[in-house]
Amino acid sequence: MSRSSKKGPYVDAKLMKKVGKLKVGDKTVIKTWARASTISPEMVGFSFGVHNGREHIVVRVVENMVGHKLGEFSPTRKFVRHGGKLQKEVEVSKPVTS
Repeated sequence: MSRSSKKGPYVDAKLMKKVGKLKVGDKTVIKTWARASTISPEMVGFSFGVHNGREHIVVRVVENMVGHKLGEFSPTRKFVRHGGKLQKEVEVSKPVTS
């Protein structure tokens, strides 16, 4: 279910205040825990350290990201692999091609 169009997109106020203080193209990483915050056009060109539950993952915002949420670019789960022992043996015995 999406947010009401009457309310507009959710953008964290503290985050926008931090963005307003910096100049465009500044290399400073803005740390945030606001994963639900929508990326606005004012955020383009800045780097954000988005918290994924364990660490801050640096996300550089570009034009194509406008309208998406910050949390979409900071995955919370790490995929290891399927298969267990049997799959590991298959991968070890497989020849490496170049």
